[in-house]
Amino acid sequence: MQIKTIDPRALKENPDRMRQTKSSPQADALMLATIKAVGIVQPPIVAPEADGGNGYIIDAGHRRVRLAIAAGLEEIEILVADAANDNGAMRSMVENSVREALNPVDQWRGIERLVALGWTEEAIAVALALPVRQIRKLRLLANVLPAMLEQMALGDMPSEQQLRIIAAAGEIEQKEVWKAHKPKKGDTAAWWSIANALTKKRMYAKDASFGDDLREAYGIEWVEDLFAPADQDSRYTTNVEGFLGAQHEWMTSNLPKRGAIVEVNSWGQPELPKKANQVYGKPSKSDHAALYLDRDGKVQTVHYRMPEAAKPKGGSATGADGAIVDDTGSTPKARPDVTQKGQDMIGDFRTDALHDALGRAPIEDDMLMALLVLAFAGQNVRVDSGAGGGLYGSARFGRHAGRLFTDDGRLSFDMDTVRVAARAALIDALSCRRGMSNSGVVSRVAGEAIGADSYLPNMGMEEFLGSLSRQALETVAKDTGLEPRARVRETRSALVTHFEGDANLVHPSALFAPEPTEVLALLKHRDLDAGPQDEGETVDVVTDEAHGEVDASDLVGSDEGLGTLDDHEAAYGIAAE
Repeated sequence: MQIKTIDPRALKENPDRMRQTKSSPQADALMLATIKAVGIVQPPIVAPEADGGNGYIIDAGHRRVRLAIAAGLEEIEILVADAANDNGAMRSMVENSVREALNPVDQWRGIERLVALGWTEEAIAVALALPVRQIRKLRLLANVLPAMLEQMALGDMPSEQQLRIIAAAGEIEQKEVWKAHKPKKGDTAAWWSIANALTKKRMYAKDASFGDDLREAYGIEWVEDLFAPADQDSRYTTNVEGFLGAQHEWMTSNLPKRGAIVEVNSWGQPELPKKANQVYGKPSKSDHAALYLDRDGKVQTVHYRMPEAAKPKGGSATGADGAIVDDTGSTPKARPDVTQKGQDMIGDFRTDALHDALGRAPIEDDMLMALLVLAFAGQNVRVDSGAGGGLYGSARFGRHAGRLFTDDGRLSFDMDTVRVAARAALIDALSCRRGMSNSGVVSRVAGEAIGADSYLPNMGMEEFLGSLSRQALETVAKDTGLEPRARVRETRSALVTHFEGDANLVHPSALFAPEPTEVLALLKHRDLDAGPQDEGETVDVVTDEAHGEVDASDLVGSDEGLGTLDDHEAAYGIAAE
């Protein structure tokens, strides 16, 4: 650099200067007085004109030159620097930033100038010692209304989140909101109110089930959220109507068997069909699927079960207060500890736990054989004679017994294969769900025997606790160490909060161990049916006309040495209903 003396009026202003915001009258008056008293202490920096002219362009010191002219100075000293490739953009910005911090709007203008000259955001951040996030935040000002920029240039800046909301809005929307919320002179802007008025619902690409075909059909354009973590898909759209329309069309085209699209209530919960019971465990093949959109526009699925048959007329009914009222006019019964819905949930919980235990718990061979015998006694199991090819038409043959055969039809297996097949058959046959598939007491006996209680899930959820009576709910609270609240829903809410942590609730009514009276009632059938069968005695296997009555000798066969009927129970097919 070299020092020269020149008439300040001969210097040309740089149209791309960094600091474009006007300084305050007080600051100008102070500098003008200083210049009149001692002159310019730090000479402005200039560079030769790029087009080969004889003049000089100011790189830094526009305000000093302007006030020197106002002070009436005929000559001032200047520092002549070599012309830079970027027209002094970075040099001017650094000089201004170091001497006195630029306001955010001037910073943004300087950054945009550098970007236009080929600088990357990362390079600008390194040169200015600023985080890349700050550079990207300032670049949002490109989408802000000029009137708002003037307010921000005074140092009145919104928060980062508010700035993002403002920048995401259109110019017309910004004008309308600014007109309603423009502050009085000297006051700060109510950026919170401005951002709130401009807030738009965002729908994120990560929640979309539809593909590019539906995205284009509904005119959806993804916008990148520059402030989201780099390892996340942060694309979003404010075209809420188009997003939801595309999601609905996707659901319509991808409905599963027994599926339906349902609406949601004001709490965002799906509105299931009347009398439907939601399935909280693993759904069965006969259950229905309900697809719906949650508050974020994401496709969610719940399963539900419809009642199998209407209740017979007469008997008992449920009153408005939940008490059971007998049609004969007898004294109303107290509300049970667990409602019908709660019993349905317990059936799901038990069945899933029992199946998990059968699939994973260690079971000795003798216990495995005992369980197989026990499963035959389940009230959901029917033994057929095999007439009409029922055995070979059963899907269970392929899933279980089929594993014990070679390709040429011979019975050949090892013990490991038997164990796997036996467990799979037990999972297919044993069930605690209410209805036709319920195995009854035997499934609970089996579950207790193999420790299925430890596989039960946490029941401390709103849905299950809502099925308990007040007395049962308060008992759970006391056992948990919580003081019951004045209102049932407050007690329930406290329990839900408690069991959201590491605590786990298994309600006593869900445990597998049956009541002793239930087991004794089951054992009475053993005593009644223990008598030996006479040779040739007919066995009423099923009651429908297709099978009728079957003679025991027909099932055993005429060959000598085949043994008794009890030795050939394997000749019956098992059909779990």
